This record gives sequence, C-alpha cells and structure tokens, in this order.
Amino acid sequence: MLQISERGIQMPASPIRKLAPLSDRAKANGVKVYHLNIGQPDLPSPQVALDAIRSIDRKTLEYSPSDGFRFFRENLVNYYSKFDIHLAPDEIIVTAGGSEAVLYAFMACLNPGDEIIVPEPAYANYMAFAVSAGAVIKTIPTSIETGFKLPEIEKFEALINPKTKGILICNPNNPTGYVYTADEMEQIRLLVKRHNLYLFSDEVYREFIYSDAPYISACHLKEIEEHVVLIDSVSKRYSECGIRIGCLITKNRKLHDTVMKFCQARLSPPLVGQIAANASLQENGSYMQRNFDEYRCRRDFLIDRLNKIPGVYSPQPEGAFYTLASLPVDDADAFCAWCLSDFRYKNQTIFMAPASGFYVTPGLGKNEVRIAYVLNREDLNNALIVLEKALEAYNER
Repeated sequence: MLQISERGIQMPASPIRKLAPLSDRAKANGVKVYHLNIGQPDLPSPQVALDAIRSIDRKTLEYSPSDGFRFFRENLVNYYSKFDIHLAPDEIIVTAGGSEAVLYAFMACLNPGDEIIVPEPAYANYMAFAVSAGAVIKTIPTSIETGFKLPEIEKFEALINPKTKGILICNPNNPTGYVYTADEMEQIRLLVKRHNLYLFSDEVYREFIYSDAPYISACHLKEIEEHVVLIDSVSKRYSECGIRIGCLITKNRKLHDTVMKFCQARLSPPLVGQIAANASLQENGSYMQRNFDEYRCRRDFLIDRLNKIPGVYSPQPEGAFYTLASLPVDDADAFCAWCLSDFRYKNQTIFMAPASGFYVTPGLGKNEVRIAYVLNREDLNNALIVLEKALEAYNER
C-alpha cells in the first residue's frame, strides 16, 4: 500500500476552512450563510489597482525578478518610511503572499528539530509552515480573561533551550486582535538579544490599530536589527487577498541571500499581483481612512452585541478585524459544525472558526470561536441574531 509522508500526516487542517463542505452544502440547499470564519475583507479593492489590471498592455506576461520588480520594492521603501521603518529596496523580497514569506523565513532560519516560541492562540497556518520546515512550535498560552496580553517574560525564559532559535509574534494579532504594548515589545527585544534569537514579526494588520497607543514595529527595536524578519502582505490593507502579494524584510544580508535561493527555486512572485499592489501604493490616504473607520465601527458594534448575548464574552480587540469569543458550549467545534449542518433560523445560519485550531496546547479554546468582522453592519446584526438563536436551540437539545 502506498504511504503518505509523516509530514503530510502531521500537517494540521485549517480551522478556518475545514468546515467549508458543510457551508457549501447549506448554500446549495438555498440557506443564507453568514461567513464570520475567514479574514476575507468585503470592502472594495482600490480603484487604482483594478484600473492597473484592466490597462495591462503587455504582449507577454513574463517572469519578474525572483525578489520582485525593483520599481515595486522602491515604492515599498516609501510606504514603510511613513511608519518610521527605513529600508533599502534590496532589504525587501516580494513573496506570493505573507504565507510564502513565513514559510521561507522558517526554511532559511530553522533546521529540522529547531524550536520557535509562539504566543497562543496564533494564526493556524504558522503551525503548518513549521511542519513544512520540520520545526517545532513551543507555545506561551495567553487567556481571554486577561485580554490575551503576554505573560511574564519568565514564561518565555523557561522554554528557551539549545534548540530554541526564534520567537514569532503577530502584531496586531490574528486571531485575538491584541496589540503589543511598548513594554511587551521591549521585553521581547531584550529576550531576543540576550539569547541570540530570530524575531519573526507578522505585521500585516498595522493599518488597523484602534487604540491611541503608538504602532511599534519589530523594525523599530534597537540593537537587534539583524535578528528581525518582518512579514507583510497587501491582502488585508487593500482587500487584495487574491493577488497573493506579500514580502519578507530583513537587514541580515546572509539571511536575505539564503531566502533568495528559495525564491529562485519558485522562479518569481505573481506578475499581475505586483502590478496591482504597486498601483495601490498610489492611494492618497482616503481609501485607508475609510476602511479604518468602517472596521472600527464594525468592531464596536460587534463587541457590544456579542457581550449582550447570554453566556458570551469577548474582550475588545485593539487591532486587526478579528475577535475571539467564549460561548456557553462545551465544544465549539461541534457547535460550529452543527450550526452549518443542522441549524437554521429563517433559512439562515452562521459559519465561524472554532478557536481550538488556533491553539497548540490540547484542550485550550474548546469553548471559543474566532469571529472576523468582515461583513457590513446589517449582515453582522443578522449573524448575531442567528448566533443567539443557535445558542438557545443548541443548549435546549
């Protein structure tokens, strides 16, 4: 009998997409499904990006350089300077989405068996990328009761051993919406410097920070510049998930050249995606401000309504467009599946992501769900009505 690889067996299924067959079946039967499960923005992409795609006049859709078009990287330098991140074009590598950037960072920095420390809950695909690289994720649990703030630095120290090679953070965080404080970032900086670690920092949601606290990038941290690997993507800020454009940023030349080997092996990042992403950099600020204001209003509406549902609790996220909510159920995986397969309210149901898939530690997040507020407020309101009705019906069974 043919065998599947151990790597394939260990690869986790996506908690965001694994219930999709149930959703597809419901929709095929004419049921309205409110998608709260996936961070697919519903806001329009920048018009300049759409126009750039429509006006492509190339006779051939050619390969681009393996690190992306230089004109795009030069324009990205200007973009990052607005956030006090000062780069040269050759410190930016364009990738096929932020996902490829994370994978190549792991492949270039970690040997099989090496360990990285990740606060949990965390973006589920980090675990998949670690499996692909043969690396091991060691988690630092955070809790909904404290709003998912980082635990004491001693918790990190307790995990560090000769196999520890890095720390991975997502700031603002997916799935919690948490934004790391200046003190937390300083503690991480000291830890990275003291133990000579990489700091992988996923910052794709930097434009969506709703508190008055300043945005602190890993690239702002002094004396660890060559330790930092910044991960970015245009998917969320420009509602351009489908063009698959991200980037990996490093001032470490040896690491840059190593990542380039993987980039050369896959030849080039998407041509049309780079054209659209480059055009998006021309937006004058009003586009981002509209999106920011809309997401903040959605957040306020969602959190207020969620916490009025009996037994439901969600802290207020300070960034991104997700929140984790605890529900009055014993098994959120079963509840989310039941909503799609069995429950209907006025021929409507909801699709949420069970939070257990964002944890590595067994048993954590069993009564939590991740909710993406990527629907307009009318649809959010309808979805929350359906959620409340579903919880009543589920607990009366």
